[in-house]
Amino acid sequence: MLEGKALVEDSDMPLNMQMQAMSFASQALDIYDVFDLKAISCYIKKEFDNRYGIGWQCVVGSNFGCYFTHNKGTFIYFTLESLNFLIFKGAASPENK
Repeated sequence: MLEGKALVEDSDMPLNMQMQAMSFASQALDIYDVFDLKAISCYIKKEFDNRYGIGWQCVVGSNFGCYFTHNKGTFIYFTLESLNFLIFKGAASPENK
């Protein structure tokens, strides 16, 4: 699985949710080719939506920038192998209205 390869750069998620995020990322890398970034991000998003409710977003890549608003306690940015992972729940998700 992770084998100590993941490095959390920033997060406000509870530790158990951080571990789940890295686990989902590791599973996605086991299932999909490392260059299939869309499939990897869709896998992680769907797993978070199923486990923690709808409204999650996932960005995967080696070079990206973004600006977003998230719900408190739902953000993580980490590196695993050669990829960066940004996972967050959008502040305007339907579940929060």
